[in-house]
Amino acid sequence: MLQRRRRPTDRQSDSRQRRNALHLKEKLSRRQARIGVIGLGYVGLPLAVEFAKDGFDVTGFDVDGTKVAEINAGRSYILDVKTADVAACVTAGRLRATTDMSKLGEMDAVDICVPTPLRKTKDPDMSYVVSAAEEIAKYIHPGMLIVLESTTYPGTTAEVLQPMFEARGLTVGEGFYLAFSPERVDPANEKFNTRNTPKVVGGTTPACSEVAAALYSAAVDTVVPVSSTQVAEMVKLLENTFRAVNIGLVNEIALMCHRMNIDVWEVIDAAKTKPFGFMPFYPGPGLGGHCIPIDPFYLSWKAKQSGFECRFIELAGHVNGSMPEYVVERISEALNTCRKAINGSRIHLFGIAYKKDVSDMRESPALDILQLLHRRGAELSYTDPYVPSLKEGAVCLRSVAEDEVSGVDCAVIATDHKAFNYANMPGRFPLVMDTRNALKGNAAKNIFRL
Repeated sequence: MLQRRRRPTDRQSDSRQRRNALHLKEKLSRRQARIGVIGLGYVGLPLAVEFAKDGFDVTGFDVDGTKVAEINAGRSYILDVKTADVAACVTAGRLRATTDMSKLGEMDAVDICVPTPLRKTKDPDMSYVVSAAEEIAKYIHPGMLIVLESTTYPGTTAEVLQPMFEARGLTVGEGFYLAFSPERVDPANEKFNTRNTPKVVGGTTPACSEVAAALYSAAVDTVVPVSSTQVAEMVKLLENTFRAVNIGLVNEIALMCHRMNIDVWEVIDAAKTKPFGFMPFYPGPGLGGHCIPIDPFYLSWKAKQSGFECRFIELAGHVNGSMPEYVVERISEALNTCRKAINGSRIHLFGIAYKKDVSDMRESPALDILQLLHRRGAELSYTDPYVPSLKEGAVCLRSVAEDEVSGVDCAVIATDHKAFNYANMPGRFPLVMDTRNALKGNAAKNIFRL
């Protein structure tokens, strides 16, 4: 079979791609590239600080003027990012923040780290990503690298972002570079952080992958290249769907064990002694955070566009979503032992954040529990050292210091912050509903568990 002879323009294009990619890679290796990060939350700020610590000139972009002011003053508002690190980078002139998107035109590389929530219909809300891309498109220039980190459905980078940028007259892989690299932030994780968590990178073209890998190699210990943006997008959805499905399974096991009068926590502890073929997951009051409750629905939504029904994933979502109601039923059972109803009872929640030792309340199951208890007439209060106040629907409360909590009919451990004095709880409160097994080993009869 005769092979098509490559036209001179093919060779010229390849030569330009190699030359342009090499130029940007050299700027990255010499720390001469200017890096922009759009979205300065749990993902964007740690990333910006890592790049700045490694010697890059970094500009953070955010629509929230309060965040911008805090960073420019050298202060961190993210628990996993030390104020000392932010201050050092700002003082050295390597980190600044702005709400002025026109500064994007000065950047050599831009990371998009904006939220990707769900609409009430469980469809992806891409408005933040689209808004960020629209701003970049205004100021895109030859040789710019753009990386999307926001969790999204497979195909977003190629189907949404690429046409927006190419409409400005540049060709992907030659005039500009486009890639996807899923964020893997785990707030309050003391072992893994931005630098030592492997970074998956998938480019729209091989040149895009090469340049994006060069960017992250400067600030991350291990870079894992994959063949396309679609593969990289799917990686993040698989990771969090894996967790959501397994948590759904163990939540259902917890419901089953309660019916059979079996201690699910003892079952899990025994099962995890098996050195192979088993990975422990733990039941809880529901799923929270910006990833695990959201990402499986992104995958399910995209699958439906292809005519595929994700029954297994959606069933896990149903089980996890029903856990707050189950917790409220268990609280009702606990109060019944004292001949009390939820209506009129004083119920105090320990922990409002979605996981321990963070301040993030996004999708927190504790908020659902509060709403359900409020509708049933409970008198509510809470303690959370990371959440000083909250307003959720008709519930508006301020955190009460732990040693000032009194007159409570039932205490509910909704989030197991390390700061709480768990040993004193069974003696201080007539009833304790422990949704996290924080009182493990305590056999007091006034403790109720999932």
